[in-house]
Amino acid sequence: MSFTYDDVGATREQGACPPGFRPMHVRTRLGEGEPVFRRAVEAVLTWEMHREMGVGIDASAERAAPGVDVTVTLAGMVKAPCRVVWTLEEPRRAGWAYGTLPGHPESGEEAFVVDRTGDGTVWLTVSAFSRPAKWYAKAGGPAARAFQHAYARRCGTVLRRLSGGDEED
Repeated sequence: MSFTYDDVGATREQGACPPGFRPMHVRTRLGEGEPVFRRAVEAVLTWEMHREMGVGIDASAERAAPGVDVTVTLAGMVKAPCRVVWTLEEPRRAGWAYGTLPGHPESGEEAFVVDRTGDGTVWLTVSAFSRPAKWYAKAGGPAARAFQHAYARRCGTVLRRLSGGDEED
């Protein structure tokens, strides 16, 4: 199966958004320190963050890696097939992005990156570009977009708890 969009890997560059797609960028403070960073990275790279959010994850590998196929299931009904397009594992940054495959309600890419800044603060950044691919995603209009932003914010809340970071803001 091939991707449903041309600019595969574009989320690797911060702020990249191909013409005709809508950008999203949600950044959440997780806490401070190396232990929070390491726990957050592990939860992101092993699908734990997604599973803890209550979405179904069917992945062809236990850890994110380029070429791994992932189907995300929402509410047991909406299946969203994706493929990991890039991963990143550096001393202060780690994460991955997946792109949409045929059958996904949207077309585009979404990245989940944990970084630790110079002052030790740990952040999760969820970046995406997308456009509706299925009739119901188009019909959802602004509500579908609001759901995507709420999902990204929920990723941060769940990861903060999983990593032992700060209490709710």
